[in-house]
Amino acid sequence: MTITYFGQNSLLLTIGDTKVLIDPFISGNPLAKDVIAIDTIQADYILLTHAHQDHILDAEAIAENNDAVIVSNYEIAMHYQAKGITVHPMNHGGSWQFDFGKVQYVNAVHTSSFPDGSYGGQPGGFVISTTGDKHVYIAGDTALTMDMKLIPLKVTLDIAILPIGDNFTMGVDDAIIASDFVACNQVLGVHYDTFGYIEIDHEDAKKKFEAKGKVLTLLDIGQSMDL
Repeated sequence: MTITYFGQNSLLLTIGDTKVLIDPFISGNPLAKDVIAIDTIQADYILLTHAHQDHILDAEAIAENNDAVIVSNYEIAMHYQAKGITVHPMNHGGSWQFDFGKVQYVNAVHTSSFPDGSYGGQPGGFVISTTGDKHVYIAGDTALTMDMKLIPLKVTLDIAILPIGDNFTMGVDDAIIASDFVACNQVLGVHYDTFGYIEIDHEDAKKKFEAKGKVLTLLDIGQSMDL
């Protein structure tokens, strides 16, 4: 699996021949819009953690460009189905076997509404277990929550993708605790630097993780890592 970072919470997972896009917010991201062109992105599936604009802005355009399937909670899925997009609705605790692997929609503590203020269902995260036997936790926007402790009861994670920007989500210190809860010392940080509220000190964040025997990876926009 290759993970490519597009800024904020937006990631592209390349799993064999399948491309799974997470929370595409690119054209409105001042850090990403001049680096990544959305019409060049290939995606077979688009997974949306919740309905906030900084997670769904480019979902419709990319889905239409690629005839991609949007996977999210029921309310978000129905929103896009009404636009003629193919969807797969899920809800908390449920899982589904896709061609690239098994996906479970798990709890997150946050809010969720579309840019016009309409209801976006309850926020969530995803645990992806690929057909190549890799296990990835995408927390989405969330506070630290005890529900994270349920994840390692079922899977041994290879990486936890956690928000670290604070203010709207967990910050660095709570993300370290979250990595304990999910029993994974390999963390990819997301949801930081995009706005003034969530700017972080990169080196300080990495040192805090290192002091706890963990590795925090912070990718540049457009940069990839192999798992």
